[in-house]
Amino acid sequence: MPTKKLKTQEKENLFKILQTRFEKNINRHFKLDWSKIQSKLEASEDKLYSLFQMEETGGEPDVVGFNEKTGEYLFYDCSLQTPAGRRNLCYDKKALENRKKFPPKSSVEQIAQEMKIELLDEKEYRFLQTLGDFDTKTSSWIKTPAKIRELGGALFGDFRYGQTFVYHNGADSYYSSRAFRACLRI
Repeated sequence: MPTKKLKTQEKENLFKILQTRFEKNINRHFKLDWSKIQSKLEASEDKLYSLFQMEETGGEPDVVGFNEKTGEYLFYDCSLQTPAGRRNLCYDKKALENRKKFPPKSSVEQIAQEMKIELLDEKEYRFLQTLGDFDTKTSSWIKTPAKIRELGGALFGDFRYGQTFVYHNGADSYYSSRAFRACLRI
């Protein structure tokens, strides 16, 4: 599949949004340099399109780290509540196929695959919660270990009572207050 490219105006707007968010939330990445990040983004058209989609679906992506081993910047969805444009989804294709009554339009794994982003796992979700109080009124699906998924379950997390919680639910469930948070490595 060919790489989708942003129009010049879309790219400029996205860079402006990302840089403003980067500067406003320096606590998430105080040792990183925006100009280096932007250079890397400019050289990664496909990743830039994924970031654009994260933004368009309400994820408010921001840089939360740098992996020195791989040379990759880590962008996570940093919207205060779970991304509004990715709600009402069951966990995966199997759950979607098993949902006979009132199936949702798609699944978390399908949308993430289309956007070329990765679901946060439990460790990443808990790390995100150290950067702020996220999902105080909503919840977010997270990557579920195969053993749990084989038994029909899936994991989600939220932040309540000053604590990060990770729970389970049937993978075929879906809610208007639950979407998913993702990571993009650039």
